[in-house]
Amino acid sequence: MISKKSPVPKVGFVSLGCPKALVDSERILTQLRAEGYAISPSYDDADLVVVNTCGFIDSATEESLDAIGEALAENGKVIVTGCLGAREEGALVRQMHPSVLAITGPHAYEEVMHAVHDHLPPLHDPFLDLLPAQGVKLTPAHYAYLKISEGCNHRCSFCIIPHLRGDLVSRPIGEVMTEAENLVKAGVKELLVVSQDTSAYGLDLKYKTDFWGGRPLKTKLYDLAQALGDLGVWVRMHYVYPYPHVDDVIPLMAAGKILPYLDVPFQHGSPRTLKAKIGRASCRERV
Repeated sequence: MISKKSPVPKVGFVSLGCPKALVDSERILTQLRAEGYAISPSYDDADLVVVNTCGFIDSATEESLDAIGEALAENGKVIVTGCLGAREEGALVRQMHPSVLAITGPHAYEEVMHAVHDHLPPLHDPFLDLLPAQGVKLTPAHYAYLKISEGCNHRCSFCIIPHLRGDLVSRPIGEVMTEAENLVKAGVKELLVVSQDTSAYGLDLKYKTDFWGGRPLKTKLYDLAQALGDLGVWVRMHYVYPYPHVDDVIPLMAAGKILPYLDVPFQHGSPRTLKAKIGRASCRERV
């Protein structure tokens, strides 16, 4: 039932977790706005609430379950998405909060929208609405996250991410660059490149050539960094593992194309631990 306070259906939104989850939230919010839904800043004024969860570690799981419980107590109509929804196919969420309307895993934009449509149908024709080309963002106006891929092909013994987000799926570089260009046109001054394994970008696509503004680009980290550097804003690389080809990006830093910054996840310094206990084929010397 739509709120009597406004004829426009209103959706509340709670976003938890990492920058990749934040991008998922932004895409869902963009689609909601494109279809004419208003975004409510409070539980009271919302017709239903979407909670984007994290389930990576125990504290994140607890925070997500608490957020779901709060949304149910304050509003009563809750759709759950995100990594926690992928654990045990949603059984944990359903066990703790059996009254939620629907549960999906991460980057399940269409499933979330289907659930919203089922419980809060849109009231208008989305083709008549205008939306900024950069979409809806949850970050301050001066920076934005740019997600280039989903998932990871590695099976590190300590990490649950591949079980939650699946194997590596890279976005075509033309699509990524178009999004980046729209963000810059909207006033963004810093692009933060995120994924689960940024160095592996394009591996699943065999570094396929794509096009951006008629310019051929390989779906590969170096080509992406070089093209982003041409946009005239700060470019900061996150989740960069020490693959050999990452060395090729260093000259772009020296040339001022991208920031001299690499967010490198460190698990251990011991080759024996890295290989035998963690399951990651890397070495201290390479790092």
